Amino acid sequence: MNLETSWEKMPSSLTLIFMVIFLLESLAAMSQNGFIVVVLGREWVRCRTLPSGDMIVSCLAASRFCLHGMALLSNFMSLFNFCSQVSYLGALWEFINSLTFWLTAWLAAFYCVKISSFSHPIFFWLKWRLSRSVPRLLLGSLIISVVTGISSVSGNIILMQMIASLRSHGNHTLADRIRTFSWHFFLPQDVLAMSIPFLLFLVSTLLLMFSLCRHLQQMRAHRPGPHDPSTQAHTMALKSLTFFLVFYTSYFLSLIITVMKITTLQDQWHWAWEVVTYAGIYLHSSILVLSSPKLRKALKMRLWKAPEKRWFIASININNQYQQTSP
Repeated sequence: MNLETSWEKMPSSLTLIFMVIFLLESLAAMSQNGFIVVVLGREWVRCRTLPSGDMIVSCLAASRFCLHGMALLSNFMSLFNFCSQVSYLGALWEFINSLTFWLTAWLAAFYCVKISSFSHPIFFWLKWRLSRSVPRLLLGSLIISVVTGISSVSGNIILMQMIASLRSHGNHTLADRIRTFSWHFFLPQDVLAMSIPFLLFLVSTLLLMFSLCRHLQQMRAHRPGPHDPSTQAHTMALKSLTFFLVFYTSYFLSLIITVMKITTLQDQWHWAWEVVTYAGIYLHSSILVLSSPKLRKALKMRLWKAPEKRWFIASININNQYQQTSP
């Protein structure tokens, strides 16, 4: 009987495939964001300062590193029925997810203000003001995320204790009504907490794309050659922003669907959903690495040094073997 029960609890082959993909995807994303944090953090320590855009990118990479780690731990702990640990990790995940949304929004707003060519006085004021306000924006995002996480977790704990107390006294009808009321009360809060930074991100990205499109049309009118380096740079920037917008919008929509519980997924499709959800963040981080000259240069140096290091170690081993065999 125990063997049959354990066999029934074993995941199917399709579930195992999605689990392995999710594991590899999470590890790759953590390595990628860890690389960003190490490169920019080393420069921060060496120069005692960091440009405002790189400061936001480094904080965003650190939050995404933690986000992928929390998603990895919570998913595999829920697989092995560690319910109490999953609830605590869920609280940390909610805090880090809120922080990630705000940092992504500020990064999009920063790029929009710095790169766009709008002549409105508000944009000139923002260009002067935003760089000086980045540390305050990062601190404000941290405070908002802490408040959001604490309020959500404390509300859920109080709700669960109240429902458990009512059920223990046999009042199941009132417990169900309280659960329904809390669902309609807390759900708009969770959606609003994610929607505000996402709308800021969406508006900033669309404004930047509109500005780049207008500037690209002006450049093509004066320089009809499609192989002009400046024209190619603007075209690549538009393509990166398009991928950037699609990937992060898919992540936001997948979280909204998960929070609202629009669909009920089976085990194998749960892992497939996790793969698709976190693929958007992973690809977005890849775009950040490839679009930054500093990170791209560090990545090339790292990839170039790895074969040299292996060749150097191999040559030392060959020399040692030659010395041992020589009379």
